[in-house]
Amino acid sequence: MSRPGATDADHGVRGSRIRHALKLGVVVAGMFGFGYALVPIYDMLCDALGINGRVVLEASAAPAAIDTSRTVTVEFVTTVNGGRPWQFHAERPSVDVHPGQMTTVEFFATNTEGHELVAQAVPNVAPTAAAKYLRKTECFCFDNQPFAAGEQKRMPVVFTLDPELPDYVDRVTLSYTFFDVTDVALKQD
Repeated sequence: MSRPGATDADHGVRGSRIRHALKLGVVVAGMFGFGYALVPIYDMLCDALGINGRVVLEASAAPAAIDTSRTVTVEFVTTVNGGRPWQFHAERPSVDVHPGQMTTVEFFATNTEGHELVAQAVPNVAPTAAAKYLRKTECFCFDNQPFAAGEQKRMPVVFTLDPELPDYVDRVTLSYTFFDVTDVALKQD
């Protein structure tokens, strides 16, 4: 319906605005869809390429043969995000393992704050080429870790390096960063 005194130019401007609004709506919907799809795409790429510290978390059906002809040094690095005063360290800075050998290393964490908290450890593996050959059967990084005020925890990591680990890799660094996820954990309860 035309308003009195409207010219053809007014109708053209109005039509142009509607087309522009529709285009913007399509762009917004596309951006939302792209953002929604990023997480699964990222996960698939990391799993396929073995990057960003992604490691195989399930146990192998049959244990691999131990390659006693070579030794790989696995170093452990621990950090606490945000400069929190928590204590977090591995029982030893490194271990020498044969590919295929099941190894257990204990990690210790203490909540030095005067209140409860929930922490989550995020692993990373370097070099990235080694990430797809690291198999963890037990790790504190699989779940959130609730701590009472002043509580200390002993947390094992059980792992093996696949004997198919490239020969040029003789040192692997397994690092963990502890994050405070208390607020997120409380919202999930």
